[in-house]
Amino acid sequence: MTAAERRARAKVEYDAFLAECPSRQLLDLVTSKWVCLVLAALADGPRRHSELRRDIAGVSQKMLTQTLRDLERDGLVTREVTPSVPVRVDYALTDLGEGLREVIQPLKTWAEANMDVVLANRAAAGGQCA
Repeated sequence: MTAAERRARAKVEYDAFLAECPSRQLLDLVTSKWVCLVLAALADGPRRHSELRRDIAGVSQKMLTQTLRDLERDGLVTREVTPSVPVRVDYALTDLGEGLREVIQPLKTWAEANMDVVLANRAAAGGQCA
C-alpha cells in the first residue's frame, strides 16, 4: 500500500498503526503516566489543581497543568471556575473521561498488584536487561 493510499484509508477509518492517524495521537496521550494518574485521582469527583498535585507524587506544576489542558481540550475533563477570592478552579471527569478511566483503572490496579513479581523478575535478570 502506498503512502497516499494509507492516508486516504486513514481519512475513512481510524488506524493507530498509521503514523499520521489522529487516533495515534490520542493513544499517545491516554497512555501517558500522568494522564492515567490524573484520571484515577479524579475518580472520586472534582478536584482542585493543588489537590491533584499533592496526591500525584512527582508531577510538576507545569506537567500537571499541561496534562489537564490536554484532557480538557479532548473533552475528557471539565474545568469549572468559581469566582471567589481567591478564584476556585475544579477539574472533573466528563462522561467520556469516566469511560476512559474505567479502562485505565484496571491497568493501575494490575501494576500495583503485580509489582512484587515484576521486581523479583528484574532482580533475577540482574543486569541482563537494558
